[in-house]
Amino acid sequence: MAEITLENLGKVYPDGTEAVTRLELEIGDGEFVVFVGPSGCGKTTALRMIAGLESITSGTVKIEGHVVNDLPPKDRDIAMVFQNYALYPHMNAGDNMGFALKMRGVSKREIETRVREAAIVLGLTDSLKKKPRTLSGGQRQRVAMGRAIVRQPQAFLMDEPLSNLDAKLRVEMRAEIARLQRDLSVTTVYVTHDQTEAMTMGDRVAVMRGGLLQQVDGPQALYERPLNLFVAEFIGSPAMNVVLAELVRSDGQVWVHFGEHRLRLDPSTLERRPALARFEGRQVIMGIRPEDLKDAALLGETSEDRRMSIVCDIREDMGSEVYLHFRVSGEPVASRELVEALVTDAPEDAEARLAAERARGAGVSFVARLERETRARERNALELEVDVTRLHFFDPDTGLGIYEGE
Repeated sequence: MAEITLENLGKVYPDGTEAVTRLELEIGDGEFVVFVGPSGCGKTTALRMIAGLESITSGTVKIEGHVVNDLPPKDRDIAMVFQNYALYPHMNAGDNMGFALKMRGVSKREIETRVREAAIVLGLTDSLKKKPRTLSGGQRQRVAMGRAIVRQPQAFLMDEPLSNLDAKLRVEMRAEIARLQRDLSVTTVYVTHDQTEAMTMGDRVAVMRGGLLQQVDGPQALYERPLNLFVAEFIGSPAMNVVLAELVRSDGQVWVHFGEHRLRLDPSTLERRPALARFEGRQVIMGIRPEDLKDAALLGETSEDRRMSIVCDIREDMGSEVYLHFRVSGEPVASRELVEALVTDAPEDAEARLAAERARGAGVSFVARLERETRARERNALELEVDVTRLHFFDPDTGLGIYEGE
């Protein structure tokens, strides 16, 4: 087990592409840290620099306090688990798991012992004599995990290991990997583009975009207090609804206005976000998570100043819940820079998002995540209750979250 420290880590390719920029991160002994972000954000490049599979342009990688920039991968005492399993097709599962040990000159008895112990942990005892082609995708991934475990490394590095599995198996393997990491207490760095994987597995989650670390924190902290618009939109599914709004003080209360809608802020929101006081009478970007909207008809008597009257556009029945798509009057987040912070792929998608909003006409697209008991119907009016204690606010000039005293 080992601590991993990344100090001012950078990677620039010969064509000038800056894949990773000034990455600073300390990963504790036995900690499970997940790098998450869209394609091309630099997460895999960072992992490969830790592993020694990618040269380092600037900065340092330390494992257990030792700089390993110039050490080859085999001397870093880490084990990689890849997306494509990389199993030898002519070897059975047991031989695949023990091959690295054989190359290091470990005795046959020791190899057999380690492979057997790993197979028990992974539920592979009955599969050790089988060739990879006869194994299911989940079993092959377990063999790849076993190959890492038997080496007893200081750290595991995992590069999207579940990408090739079906949805049901991904869920099962998520839990399996999390349990293994907890039981083995091995420092683990895990890369994924799937924010659900990141949130359910990591002790901490490092969100990256454009080669830059946006925020690193526990999963719940990222959800509750996103540092900026990108993190707010990336963490959570469906994505956070955002709209330009204005903060107005009236009759001793603070209200947020957007289009024909207005909501009274709860005093607790102002206490948690004292910096909001600077934005009274000014525009802010307001965010509402889909799960913080409820069908008012199911709640009984509620306050009118927490409700929105909408017309359902599309209803998606998900079984355990219902996604409701609708438009609210208000002004969309329109500057290219801020829209770019809300999209998770290439920068040109910012322009596409702007164009799509304009093409739909007035208002802003919203999604509500409602209880399955809702009677909402397409093209019908509906009253939604907003949990105003869970509203999010961002500076329209910088896209940063508005919290304390900034």
